[in-house]
Amino acid sequence: MPHSVTLIPGDGIGPEVAEATVRVLEATGVPIVWERAELNQELILQSGGAIPEPVLESLSRTMVGLKGPVTTPVASGFQSLNVALRKRFDLYANVRPVKTFRGLKTRYEDTPIDLIIFRENTEDLYSGLEHEVVPGVVTSLKVITRKASVRIAEYAFHFARRVGRKKVTAIHKANIMKLGDGLFLRCCREVAAKFPEIEYNELIVDNASMQLVMRPEEFDILLMPNLYGDIISDLAAGLVVGLGLVPGANMGDEHAVFEAVHGSAPDIAGKGVANPTALMQSAALMLLHLGEEAAARRLQRAIEDVYAEGKHLTRDVGGQASTREFTDAVIDRLA
Repeated sequence: MPHSVTLIPGDGIGPEVAEATVRVLEATGVPIVWERAELNQELILQSGGAIPEPVLESLSRTMVGLKGPVTTPVASGFQSLNVALRKRFDLYANVRPVKTFRGLKTRYEDTPIDLIIFRENTEDLYSGLEHEVVPGVVTSLKVITRKASVRIAEYAFHFARRVGRKKVTAIHKANIMKLGDGLFLRCCREVAAKFPEIEYNELIVDNASMQLVMRPEEFDILLMPNLYGDIISDLAAGLVVGLGLVPGANMGDEHAVFEAVHGSAPDIAGKGVANPTALMQSAALMLLHLGEEAAARRLQRAIEDVYAEGKHLTRDVGGQASTREFTDAVIDRLA
């Protein structure tokens, strides 16, 4: 039975990395029926800053999306597309695995990194509740609820138990925000008590940032509210060369959207040099979600083998290969 998936190529290099990812998914042999939904900055502006209805209708039907990067204006313009999608479909768990590739030079070559970030995805400062009190004075509301805090903690701990992870670290700033982050921590502790086989500890977010840079190998699963998760996710990506190598999944109880977490890179769009690794790895996560575990493992292993060999890497990671050459190498490994 083929799987129906909404494909959102996006802006900039999005269509290029999306095409490359569709090719490797076809090479896995998993039957997928694609519903292509166009979404870019121009279309969003034409729809008054909202996500066009055809995109929402498609995701409502398929319940699974694979999304390339979409440009979001800074300090003006429409709301972040990612935030809007997460709210619309209640995609409350943002999951970002961060792992060192064999054969790729990093400052942590002697201490391989293998951690997963679980970020609450629907509230905190990203609730978008901002108000200009008087000219020159703006308030932004940080919203933390028991419901959202408990369910992201349960999601992280259940995942840890299912895949055999040993430790969960909750990241917070409860020393300053005693009510908001304090509630988040109390919920994490409550959930942790139900999983005695999993080690649980807590770190203040500024200390956690330092420890990640100094000793990233000591982290396993990181659990945190929305804003800290956004920042720490990018910091962690920097430990393994950059966002071009990091996949992302937005998970809800009914819907899921898998995405490249990097930008749309308009400066290299159309030049055939974009690195599709992030979206390809996101597609591997999608295959897991669809129950295609063997294909997911094959795809992830093929990507890792290409990096270990080092002959067909794109320019951003020190190689000279084009997007197509890298993709062909992954397909050859799958074969």
